This record gives sequence, structure tokens and C-alpha cells, in this order.
Amino acid sequence: MHHPPLRLIIFDFDGVIAESIAMKAEAFRETFSFVPEHQDEIVQYHLDNGGMSRFVKFRHIYKEMLYQELTREREEWLGERYAGIVREKMFSIPLVPGALQLLNDVKGRIPLYVVSATPEEEMLEIADRRGLAGYFERIYGSPRSKTDCIRDILSITGVSPEETLFIGDAPQDYEAASETGVRFIARVAPGDQDRFSGKPGVERIVSDLHEIRDLLSPHL
Repeated sequence: MHHPPLRLIIFDFDGVIAESIAMKAEAFRETFSFVPEHQDEIVQYHLDNGGMSRFVKFRHIYKEMLYQELTREREEWLGERYAGIVREKMFSIPLVPGALQLLNDVKGRIPLYVVSATPEEEMLEIADRRGLAGYFERIYGSPRSKTDCIRDILSITGVSPEETLFIGDAPQDYEAASETGVRFIARVAPGDQDRFSGKPGVERIVSDLHEIRDLLSPHL
């Protein structure tokens, strides 16, 4: 299929720019250490819903797995506990292979955005401390959905969905791309489950961002 030239690229962050999926899975396990009999189930649910806000996950876990009421105080405690576990690790984990090279290649040529399920304030701090904030026109995070964030970017920039590429690694990323009509490339890390093969609208599945650089070279 022929596409118009790219005018906009949107990145998910975890698993696309930062190699943080395994670390955050273990952080979910540690957050729910008070229910050891449910930890495996909770971690698997977290991995299956990587593009979803942690607070939405907390509510599902309490309702569908623990069968307990999740009070506002308990939800805030879980959020603080999880954030405290991941905060310092996010400042030192490696980037996805090829990520920094791709950002350097594309910066100033195609506007770049981040749309993440991480709380926006936290996402801004991470990008700033990792020296990545300057690559992006804007960084979006939860509580807004990824679909709403992408729609906001398209509205502000006036760029059409056909001229926009979203690079994600979670089913929720694919759903946001489908709902907004933007192009989609999936990143599946070596050894991870491929949840994208055969799905309509998935242009390519890559293992790292070196492959994205090769794909984008005609646009640069």
C-alpha cells in the first residue's frame, strides 16, 4: 500500500524507547507482595495490558482477582508503592537498541511525540532526567487515554492520520492506532510474545529501533 510521506511520529515509551518492560513487571510483582498467591496472575495481567494506566489495572485486580473493595486511600498507596519501586530504576535502565540513534536522526526533520500510559508528570520527569525531553514536541501520559492523546496531537498539528506513524508494543497501542486511523508499527522484543502478527493495519513488526531507522531512511 502506498502511503504519503510521514509528517509525524508518535512513540510509546516503555518497551519502545526504554527497555523497561521486565523491570516494571517485577515492580508489579513487588507491589502486590502482600497477596503472594495472586502474584503470577497479576503480573501476567499487567504484561497483557502494557499500554493501560496502572490505576485501571489496580481497579481490575481488586475487582476481578482479589474480590475486594479498592478504596481511594488504598489506590493511592498502591500508586505510590509502585512508583517508588520503579522511579530510580527508570533513570538507569538501558534504552531500546537503536532508540537514541533514531531520535538523533529524526529530530528536526519530523516532529516527534510520546504517548505513554505512565502518569504524565512522572513521564516528564523521566524524559528530562534521561536527557530525552528535548527530542519531543510534547510528552503525553495518563490519565488521558492514548486514543485521546493521539487525537489531540492530530488536532493541534493538523497532520492527517495517513501521515502519522505510531510505534508501540502493547495491544492498547494497536487499539489506539486503529481508533485514530494512524499508521502502526509494533515493536516485539526478542523473546517476548508476538501479539500483532496477522492483525489488520500492522505495517511491520520490528525487534528494535535500528529496523525503524532503516524503514524511515527514505523520509530523512
